[in-house]
Amino acid sequence: MQNQRPWGFFETLLEEPGYKIKRIVIQPGQRLSLQRHQQRSEHWVIVSGEAQVTIDNSIRPLNPGEHVLIPRACKHRLSCHGEEPVVLIEVQLGERCEEEDIERFEDDYGRETV
Repeated sequence: MQNQRPWGFFETLLEEPGYKIKRIVIQPGQRLSLQRHQQRSEHWVIVSGEAQVTIDNSIRPLNPGEHVLIPRACKHRLSCHGEEPVVLIEVQLGERCEEEDIERFEDDYGRETV
């Protein structure tokens, strides 16, 4: 089932105690909120599209086949900078892999921030 968001959508592919695997699609010109998680780390693998990743104060491009580890409690964001959507596989690892474990610091869509 697709979970629609203002930036695109995600679908959960697998969920077991201690981990969750998602497919995330970010539409051109859109980006996720600047956020962090206290209960999990994330591993992102870019499948298609031109992405830009922010981890704490570092910003860099990510292309298909590249990956990045987001340690627990690091601020992070992913943006779509090309003309095609960014598709990524996200592996969440931790005690709680729930949507409620999101602290937003900046959001382009008016969602609540800390």
